[in-house]
Amino acid sequence: MSTLRPALLTDHYELTMVSAALRDGTADRRCVFEVFSRRLPTGRRYGVVAGTARLVEMVRDFRFDEAEVDFLRRTGVVDEAAAEWLSRYRFTGDVDGYAEGELFFPGSPILTVSGGFAECVVLETLVLSVLNHDCAIAAAAARMVTAARGRTLIEMGSRRAHEEAAVAAARSAYLAGFAFTSNLAAGQRYGIPTAGTAAHAFTLLHDDERAAFASQVATLGKNTTLLVDTYDVSQGIRNAIEVAGPELRAVRIDSGDLAVIAHQSRELLDSLGATETKIIVSGDLDEYAIAALAAEPVDMYGAGTAVVTGSGAPTAGLVYKLVEVDGRPVVKRSEHKATIGGRKVAVRRHKPTGTATEEVIVPQGVPDHAPHDRLLQRSYVVEGEPVALPTLTESREHLRQCLISIPWEGLKLSAGDPAVPVTVVPAS
Repeated sequence: MSTLRPALLTDHYELTMVSAALRDGTADRRCVFEVFSRRLPTGRRYGVVAGTARLVEMVRDFRFDEAEVDFLRRTGVVDEAAAEWLSRYRFTGDVDGYAEGELFFPGSPILTVSGGFAECVVLETLVLSVLNHDCAIAAAAARMVTAARGRTLIEMGSRRAHEEAAVAAARSAYLAGFAFTSNLAAGQRYGIPTAGTAAHAFTLLHDDERAAFASQVATLGKNTTLLVDTYDVSQGIRNAIEVAGPELRAVRIDSGDLAVIAHQSRELLDSLGATETKIIVSGDLDEYAIAALAAEPVDMYGAGTAVVTGSGAPTAGLVYKLVEVDGRPVVKRSEHKATIGGRKVAVRRHKPTGTATEEVIVPQGVPDHAPHDRLLQRSYVVEGEPVALPTLTESREHLRQCLISIPWEGLKLSAGDPAVPVTVVPAS
């Protein structure tokens, strides 16, 4: 589905390791890799797992074709033995992880990849590329959804992102609770509802604003949104209602002091009899700007640049680390980058009321289960075969429930401790 084949996302150094491991006989040693973040982006109190369903599809289709293998051989990236191995590559291991839409915190083992060393290590860049992007977008979008307090959000950031990243960002924003996207590819690919209106260029194309509005209404009917701030917002609203009548669905304002303009626009619309006409605002909105408009008569928000760039945190800071070899825990001891060895499982503890109180990470096979614990990992791929996954709609609901479950302090936009404390139980 991507214009870039998954195999080409492999990094040079991964294939260096594959070549050496094939030569020294360690390529098939049974290994476990885990994906986690050492810390959350500054100011964030939770992360959001997103992109795993996309990733599973790409792992399933991960193949090196003849031209790719020839390029790697010809340029000296791999030797003949590695080239032959790549030409036959199929992932035959297992992938387990947190459900898409689950919250995560520092140290959460959100994805576990197990199998032979070579077949797992060659996936590192693909795994991190997908998850670091999608998780970052979903976390930013979830904060915007919280700030919107139940008002509708439209994702409209395609022009601020790489063409494939734009589609993935629309998916992550929808997962987080956005209602619409302007990206039609995301609508086709993932079934996300799409929405949009004419830009300023359409107004400028016509001899006057009324003519532009009349054309749009004649084509789309009154159930459309007219952009009213090309020249003067107040006059634009008057022109919009004059052309479309008080049954006009919505007006959009994309510039100026939105708090003041939204208030004035509501008063003007009501005075013109357009009491049901909605007000949509856009223009470099992030979660803080959305929160600042909470008391204003705004019905919908259009978010673009901030959501598709993670609102200041364009990567989730995830890493992919080897934690086990042939059943033996291994650890990295580098300063500030030490890892905890061994495969791990995680449970989230809750009060009887459903409020999350703690995330407990324990060695594989030692789940300390209390009555209100919820196991966080699930299977994604078993012996190379993808298993049935929740739909995007189901994952969207899962995230909504997760956000309800955390203490209210965890939803604050201000900096603070993670919404749920994490306890790592060492292996005995």
